[in-house]
Order: sequence, then C-alpha cells, then structure tokens
Amino acid sequence: MSDTGSAVSPLAPRSCLNPAVTLTVLDPATEEPIAELEQAGVEGADAAVARAKAALPAWRRVAPADRARLLRRLASLVEEHGEELARIESRNVGKPIAGARGEVGMVAEVFYFYAGAVDKHSGETIPVAGGIAATFREPLGVVGLIVPWNFPLNIASWKIGPALACGNTVVLKPAELTPLSALRLGELALEAGIPEGVVNVVVGKGSVVGRRLVEHQDVAKIGFTGSTEVGAEVMRGAAATIKRVTLELGGKSANVVFADADLEAAAAAAPYAVFDNAGQDCCARSRVLVQRSVYDRFLELLVEATRGVKIGDPSSEDTEMGPLVSAAHRETVASFVEGEPAFRGEVPAGPGYWYPCTLVEATNDDRVAREEVFGPVAAVIPFEDEADAIRISNDTPYGLSGSIWTRDGARALRVARATDAGVLSVNANTSVRVQTPFGGFKQSGFGRELGMHALDGYSEVKSVFISTEG
Repeated sequence: MSDTGSAVSPLAPRSCLNPAVTLTVLDPATEEPIAELEQAGVEGADAAVARAKAALPAWRRVAPADRARLLRRLASLVEEHGEELARIESRNVGKPIAGARGEVGMVAEVFYFYAGAVDKHSGETIPVAGGIAATFREPLGVVGLIVPWNFPLNIASWKIGPALACGNTVVLKPAELTPLSALRLGELALEAGIPEGVVNVVVGKGSVVGRRLVEHQDVAKIGFTGSTEVGAEVMRGAAATIKRVTLELGGKSANVVFADADLEAAAAAAPYAVFDNAGQDCCARSRVLVQRSVYDRFLELLVEATRGVKIGDPSSEDTEMGPLVSAAHRETVASFVEGEPAFRGEVPAGPGYWYPCTLVEATNDDRVAREEVFGPVAAVIPFEDEADAIRISNDTPYGLSGSIWTRDGARALRVARATDAGVLSVNANTSVRVQTPFGGFKQSGFGRELGMHALDGYSEVKSVFISTEG
C-alpha cells in the first residue's frame, strides 16, 4: 500500500513496536483494541506529498475515458468489498451495521458519479474581438484531504472522487480514532489500477500530519471536514501559501415544526435526525423548534418516538444507535445536560462509550442550543409564528442544514429562502445526496462537496486567447 502510516498486524505485541509512533485503535462498543498502527510524523507527510507530486504529471495526462474507467473500477471494488468495509466502519466507529452498509453503498455511488463526470466538467469558447478565447479546467495539483472520525469512509470518498476526476493526486489524512477504512480504501485504489502515488493515506496526529499538509508548499489545496475551531486554524495556516481551501465545519441545525404539519410524521422522523450516528453528525437537527400551539402535543409524540430508538451492539441487525466514539467525547456530551431532561433513555450495561438519547426543553439562549453537542442530545424550543421560527433558526453562528415541516407549500418556500443554511429539506430530514451540492453558510464553512459543484473546488479555470487576425 502506498501510505506512510500503514497498518501493522492487528493486535501486534506492543513490545515489537515503538510506542512513540504507535497508535492503538479501539472498538467504542467494547473499549477493546482492534489494531495497532504506525503513526507518521512530518517526514512521513513530506514523503507522501513527494509521492503525490511525482505521480501528478502522468496522472493528469491520463485520458478522460481511462480516468473514468479507473474510478468505475474503484466503485466496483467498493461494492465487491462492501460487507468487509461496512464491518470495518461499524467496529471502528461504533456504527450500527445496517447504517454502515448504507454508507458504503454511497461511497460506491460517489465514485460512479465522478467517473461519469470526468468528461463533463468542461471549458467553453468565448467570441472576443480579434479571435477566440477558450477556457480549460486544469487540476490544482497535490491536494491534502483531512477527514473526521464520524463518517470516515463516506467523507473521504466525497473528496477523493472529485479530486481524482479533475486530475489531481491526493494525500488523505484520516482521523486518529478511525483510520481503518481509509487504509483499506487506499489498498482498493491500487487494486483498481490507479497508479501508485495518486492516492496516499497517511495516519498521524492532526497537529503534526494535518498541520504539515496545510503548511506544505507543494500542496495546492486542503479539503477539510471537522470542527469550526480547527477550520479556522486551517485557514490561517493555508494563508501563508495562498492555498485553496474547502471547509465543511460545525452545525447547529434547526428542525422547524409548524402547527399545520403532519405532527405524527414529523415526530416519528425527528429522533433519527438527531440520534443517527449517535448524534455525531454536523447535520444533526439538534434544535427542534415547535410552534407553541402544538408544543405540548408534539413533545409527547417526540418522547414516545425517542423511546423507541434501539440502542445496542453495533453488529446487531436491528440496532439503530451505537456508542459514542470515545470516553473523552462522552464526557463532553454529558456536560451539556444540566438538571432533569424531558426524556433520558437507557443504555447497555458494561463496557462501551454509551450515552442515552436525551431531550432537553430549552430556549435558544441555553448552551445546549448554542453549541454543537455532537451527541444524542436535542434541545426542544417553542416558537410563536413564522417570523419567530426564522429568527430562532438563524440565531446561531452556524448555517449548515435544517428541516421545515409544514403542509403549506408557500410557507415552506418562504422559510427555506429566509433560512441561512446551505442544505434544507421540507417534510424530510435528509441532507446528503450524491448529485446535489453540500456545504454551509456562516461558520459552517464554505465551498461545496458532492454534485457537479464539487469539481469547481478541485480545478482552476485557464483562459487561452487565439488570434484569428492574419
């Protein structure tokens, strides 16, 4: 495999490894180690960038049809190894296996989509005085991709797909907690026939490897998904080399329920808009805004629906929510819940970083409603009318996603247009589709992933004038 932070045999004896450069990967459901990895440092990051730089000239010359063929082959291999990848993701992140399978299916769909997009992201010819101007889409070069621990394989594909389609080479840095699926994806890329050096996976600390990628003069762009605080550091670091940046950061999305909505449908869907992936989702609709006239009734329905979320062993087919990713993160999530919540669920006994589904009645000024909890905690907040709903929805530094529940189509459009968020759903809670752009407003970042829009972030427009004068 072409990576500097490659996997060592799972559970290799610690005595045969240098503890200073070794990472122990844990299963969040059992707290048991599942792999030992060698961590890269600055030298490892530099070596990966050098490999990517060396591979760039040949990769950008690959004919579009051939590049598309390689991406289709990678998509096919992801499908062939779908159960293996889902099991890796489930065990490393703590995801329910059913959800992990769905995410792996999306990874394959992403690579199929960008295989089809390779020859459709084209330039144009523009008539000008004295000749013709033509525009070309050129690759940026080496791009550094830094992905989080909550959806490690899925988000890696969102970045790798358009980057390769545009002719870039990549250095992928997965999160320290969840690197296993990225390493396997790197192996599959080689098996697909993608030349060595085009896809490089480096396991290491964000403060070391991530920082080095941001500062490296041979890295043309950083695609980063993570917290708003770290995103600001990425921007500061990228400024020194005028590096292109795409940032997908935090969120505090609102799930707005009007009195005329189908309350039963909205309440049945609301828990999964927050508690999917144990709430570790930047799109989580963790502020449930309910019109005051139906607040009490909706809260009853929401409590009942939340009570039905099945929490347990991620490998079980009927599990709907697994553990949090780490003990430290569980402590952070717990710190947001003060006093007696409106509802607190139950969690399995024994080991595992479990935290119960929790509903808190709040105002939008409360900490639980202001900050990104990134766990299974929802703040339920009343509002008076349409104007009040819009005001509360926008009263946040974030602007990533959200939902609007109403039977009034005109209202749905009015509220959607007035809401400061990049991805909205009406009478649904989904945020992500391969074909449509994904990204946020305000401190939720900038740039777009997925859809054809993502290709703009991995290419430069070059204008060439051709004189037609004799």
